[in-house]
Amino acid sequence: MRTTTRTTLSRTLCLLLTALPSLAFAAEGELDGANTAWILTATALVLFMTIPGLSLFYAGLVRSKNVLSILMQCFAITALISVLWLVVGYSIAFGPAESGFWGGLDKAFLNGVTRESLWGNIPESLFIAFQMTFAIITPALIVGAFAERMKFSSMLVFSGLGALFVYFPVCHWVWAEHGWLYQMGLIDFAGGTVVHVTAGVAAVITAVTLGKRHGFLVTPMMPHNLTMTITGAGMLWVGWFGFNAGSALAANGSAGMALLATHISAAAGALTWMCIEWVRHGKPSGLGAVTGMVAGLATITPASGSVGAGGGLLIGIMGGAICFTATYYLKHKVKIDDSLDVFPVHGVGGILGTFMAGILVSQNLGVFSGNGYAEGMSMGSQLGVQVIGILATGAYTAVVTIVLLKLVAVATSGLRVTGDDEQMGLDISDHDEKGYSM
Repeated sequence: MRTTTRTTLSRTLCLLLTALPSLAFAAEGELDGANTAWILTATALVLFMTIPGLSLFYAGLVRSKNVLSILMQCFAITALISVLWLVVGYSIAFGPAESGFWGGLDKAFLNGVTRESLWGNIPESLFIAFQMTFAIITPALIVGAFAERMKFSSMLVFSGLGALFVYFPVCHWVWAEHGWLYQMGLIDFAGGTVVHVTAGVAAVITAVTLGKRHGFLVTPMMPHNLTMTITGAGMLWVGWFGFNAGSALAANGSAGMALLATHISAAAGALTWMCIEWVRHGKPSGLGAVTGMVAGLATITPASGSVGAGGGLLIGIMGGAICFTATYYLKHKVKIDDSLDVFPVHGVGGILGTFMAGILVSQNLGVFSGNGYAEGMSMGSQLGVQVIGILATGAYTAVVTIVLLKLVAVATSGLRVTGDDEQMGLDISDHDEKGYSM
């Protein structure tokens, strides 16, 4: 009798255990708890990338008299873009208008979004928050190009207008169902064009427009706190898992592969940059290692959903080497004062990664079916689409950025602080505070 009872209990337990995996996934059109939990986590990780990750990374690289200004700029951008995203950003990027260029204003102020409304099988409110964190970090990246010399008022107006006229529309082009680049089949899993190309191009144009810092390449401008920078870099590395793996919008194998490829690319980028410095200068530097890591992360971002760990390794090595070369060339040959190397790391990395996504895409390692390319594509046609995506977003960003800088200069009586204020430091001149009071 006991044996029969035990056998029955065992069979019942086995049936329950067999059924558990199916219980973890909701039917189509219903809320999926596992996916929701992961995107909640990913949203927090991406916000963590900006505050405190990017904030500390950048703040440690400037001189001590400007450390607070960098932290304040990143913090203020986070607040500003959050409100703009609520008001019109989400609607322009993901609204229902069947236009290839913008989503319309039907979703302004999140019109029609309720607690029950879904995006796929996660809450629409969560999708809105997740995408908002991408919109936040893009203008925050540009801060590094004009560090130590742009007025706070000009920075705020420029960042808001840049999001409104560049980021929101380009986001629609690439990621919305009706976006013209989405329809063409552009592979940009997590923001190679949307985030890194737009930020990089806007950064270099802003740096040229503002001009060099006083003493650039003449007076040493060493990072005042590399401990802070390396701490921020570690936060960026961890937060980037939410950025790339979260873009799968599901807790599944695609998210896992994207996370693995992202990590390997970051490691490869750090090692490559470090080794190049070791050969060229005799010693590897901490700053070089973390910059190479960021180059690896920026480069893998558009390809993270379509290549595996092997692709991540190759892309990371290429990102470390090519971004190193671009950084040296821009600063020492062209002599553009992109203060914290936004274009050569993020811009060049985004361009490289978007292009390589069309070469290394794999049927079995990414989110795409068929041969791994967009429907009906071969490698040649896919590369053509990738190049169109890079050129279109880069050219559009360049033109709009030039126009916006001219308008902001008029509206705020000049983009740049005075020579005396620059000498004093933006902590005092812009905020009447000090980052350090000893």
